[in-house]
This record gives sequence, C-alpha cells and structure tokens, in this order.
Amino acid sequence: MTLPNDPLLLMSVVNTKLRDFYKDLDALCDDLNENRAALEAKLAAAGYVYDEARNQFVRR
Repeated sequence: MTLPNDPLLLMSVVNTKLRDFYKDLDALCDDLNENRAALEAKLAAAGYVYDEARNQFVRR
C-alpha cells in the first residue's frame, strides 16, 4: 500500500492502521516497508508527534 502524501490524510490513515492492525509504529513501518524516521519527520512538519502510550500521532 502506498501511503498518502498529504500530511492530514497521512496522519488519518496511519492512526487508523495503528488502531486497527498494529501494536506500535515499528510494526506498521516494518509491514508497510516505510522508513520510520521519514514518516515521523513528515508528520512532525505538520505538527504531529507519535505518542507511544496512545499508539497514535497526536498534535504537539
């Protein structure tokens, strides 16, 4: 699956996948063959950070 480029759509898709299918961000990135640092950087540029306790990206 190709993840969307738009940061808001990306955050929505990633959070949905984290909620429904993956125990953490590493599992999602491994399964989708995504670079975790690049994904986090893209979402950080839009004002989102990964919250491990909630297993989702949240507003800073």
